[in-house]
Amino acid sequence: MRVVIQRVRAGKVLIEGETIAEIGKGLVILTGIGPEDGEAQAKYLAEKIATLRIFQDEEGKTNLSCLDVGGEALVVSQFTLYADTRKGRRPSFINAAPPEIAEPLVDRFAELLRQQGVPTQTGQFGAEMMVEIHNDGPVTIWIERL
Repeated sequence: MRVVIQRVRAGKVLIEGETIAEIGKGLVILTGIGPEDGEAQAKYLAEKIATLRIFQDEEGKTNLSCLDVGGEALVVSQFTLYADTRKGRRPSFINAAPPEIAEPLVDRFAELLRQQGVPTQTGQFGAEMMVEIHNDGPVTIWIERL
């Protein structure tokens, strides 16, 4: 699994102009699934992300987690995180998991974040989405769990 985490002041997902998910302060988590990924990777990342200290404390130091600040999460499936650009000009996505593997694992990952205590919403798997990200900082972190 590969995730790109963005600390945000707000985030939302729109499909055909309609808002389907929206959060305030928290994390937008772009989530890519590989064909070998499963429960272990999802659990590790949910625990890691919920407690990752990337929010500022009263002294301006990044000492607080999403849980500490009462933040929310917005999980958006992003198979393009598995793009292979080594050949030619068009990325290949053969390293991304097929939908029948990826969709349930993205849903499970979101549920594991909820179990960690992070209120979590999701985009719509496979849909053409407009994702609004109001990056705070900016803080953007990439994590991969093999």
